[in-house]
Amino acid sequence: MNRIKVGSDFSGVGAFDQALIRLGIDYETVFSCDMDKYARQTYIHNYGEPKYYPENVYDREIPKEPLTIFMTSPPCQSFSLAGKRKGKDSKNGILFFNSHEFIQQNQPRYFIFENVKGLLSDDNGKTFSEWCNMLGGKSINGMPVLFPYDSSVPYHIYHKVLNSNNYGVPQNRERVFIIGIRDDSDNNFTWPKEIPLEKRLKDVLENDVDPKYFLSEKMIDCLTNHKSDKFSVTTPLLNETETARTLRTEMAKMGRQDNFIKCVGNTNPSGNGMNGNIYDETGISPKLSTNKGEGIKVKSATKKGYETAKEGDSINFSVPNLETRRGRVGKGVAQTLDTQCNQGVVQLKQIGHTGGKHEASGRIYDSNMAPTVLTGCSSLHYIPNKIRRLTPRECFRLQDFPESFTWPVSDSQAYKQAGNSITVAVLYNIVKKLRTNNS
Repeated sequence: MNRIKVGSDFSGVGAFDQALIRLGIDYETVFSCDMDKYARQTYIHNYGEPKYYPENVYDREIPKEPLTIFMTSPPCQSFSLAGKRKGKDSKNGILFFNSHEFIQQNQPRYFIFENVKGLLSDDNGKTFSEWCNMLGGKSINGMPVLFPYDSSVPYHIYHKVLNSNNYGVPQNRERVFIIGIRDDSDNNFTWPKEIPLEKRLKDVLENDVDPKYFLSEKMIDCLTNHKSDKFSVTTPLLNETETARTLRTEMAKMGRQDNFIKCVGNTNPSGNGMNGNIYDETGISPKLSTNKGEGIKVKSATKKGYETAKEGDSINFSVPNLETRRGRVGKGVAQTLDTQCNQGVVQLKQIGHTGGKHEASGRIYDSNMAPTVLTGCSSLHYIPNKIRRLTPRECFRLQDFPESFTWPVSDSQAYKQAGNSITVAVLYNIVKKLRTNNS
């Protein structure tokens, strides 16, 4: 491509810019638009101020010369599964029509539209169907439109839900993307292939973290004592283990007979069987078996039963809920970041060793979340627990922003900006496909 002209509404902190920069594309920002003053500060801090940088999309002028790419991501609260589901009847929902007007008048070569997955089910799917009909006057996912709306724009559109963890980022973030290609352009678009996830949450964690990000004992007590209607739902304080060894004898020698985890229930229909046992996590460990590789079940409720935590797993600090992912444990992959980035991470850091250099039995961890206990273990070191929030840097890493990206705002605003952003890796792969088609 030669120098391209781009514009974006709801620009945030520039995930779209990051994708273009990473691709090495020579581009001109005709305009960016965002009304959040703190997001604007971060955007200018990283990219400089655009020549035209309006705050409100309703005041934003529509350039006469068609853009190469128009990027838009209207606020998603109206269509989020976690929101009130007011849909297109709310003020935020109507912002779609502002984007449609821009496409209708400017006629960009391509447009990229991003929103939450909940958009697909809003009003039993009628909202999304209407959007597709208005945006795809020529074809929708390769199928010709025979009777387009009078208000339809002459574009070929492709829509799909993409998850960030399929593009090398350890975050479970599903978003629906609509790609529009003008009728006079090559419309042979294919979605980028998924990439095997090799990273885990622990791979994006910072080594030296300010103590302010760690939870106090009072906060941890609040988390672990929460009660739900059906189960005693708690943040798990033990990691996975597959040992078949009984620790009771060893713990008795240490005078810790009263600290064993008690079995408080069973999830199996029969109420029997070790693979269904639920344990009280306030103690150390029950008698463990190989248990078909399932390990300890602690009291963290999910639809499928109970989860355990290990180093690098994420913990959502929201009130645990059996119907959503709030309150659950992310198995090495971060849960979807929201504007509060209200989740933490389990940390098991080895701080010493009492045995041989390579003996697991002598390792000491600075957490009371038990490390993996191996068969043949002759001692257990149980050190006070460490649970902390993700830092702003870690949140931006989970949105695939580079280390060179910085923010001149408070932590609370940085969390909001990371949660509102689009994962750079996803945009990178989408724009790369458009570029490949027209290089």
